[in-house]
Amino acid sequence: MRIHRIITAALIAAALPLLVPASASAAKIAVIGTGNVGAALGPEFAAQGHTIVYGSRNPSEQKVKDLVAKTGHGATAATQLDAVKGAEIVVIAVPGTAAEEVVKSLGDLSGKIILDPTNRVKRNSPDGNLDYDKPANADSNAQLIQALQPNAKVVKAFNTLNVRQMTDPETAGGPITIPIAGDDAQAKATIAQLVKGMGLEVVDLGPLRYANALEQMLVIWGNARAHGAAFNYYLRPQPAAPTPPPAAPAPPR
Repeated sequence: MRIHRIITAALIAAALPLLVPASASAAKIAVIGTGNVGAALGPEFAAQGHTIVYGSRNPSEQKVKDLVAKTGHGATAATQLDAVKGAEIVVIAVPGTAAEEVVKSLGDLSGKIILDPTNRVKRNSPDGNLDYDKPANADSNAQLIQALQPNAKVVKAFNTLNVRQMTDPETAGGPITIPIAGDDAQAKATIAQLVKGMGLEVVDLGPLRYANALEQMLVIWGNARAHGAAFNYYLRPQPAAPTPPPAAPAPPR
């Protein structure tokens, strides 16, 4: 299965210049954070032909060096501030509660696509379930990031599944949908190509104001897993209605 995915990703990467704008076919992507999410998305994006630079607080740390080596394809690591320089796409792969501070520290990201896979979850509910931890100054983490970087193009994506299915979607036993939301159509199209290049499906849920719903989808997903009813999101497209047959001609009078 994994070999099949590698071959598929290679074919998609080869075809990208014909399918999408040049800015999406050979992008420099800054992955801010080298934890589970960054370590899952970085190698997957590199396999599609993109140049990855990891932004780390300690870029010389051995685990970061190991991640760079695993990623290959010319990947490098730098400080978080240096990583975003010249990047077309910036991935905020940090804990949800740290996103605000990290985004503030990156300087002006005007014109860049910001991919936000973060989540905010309360884990101390009396009944043991997870609850949504809405940020204080916005309806969602994605909208908070957009407010901090008003001239960037924020897209919410990759927040409704775990890293195992990110890197090996066949383990889900069927298709997986990545819902996305954002205000810029071209930015969403660029992120959609990354999603499809990983062997996942994508559905556009609309403007960034719906990122609140995506972030709460993770809470539902997490509670189901905790109760032994794990699932993955698959939003099956509705088939087009069949074309009605032509009307019979009127009988002659």
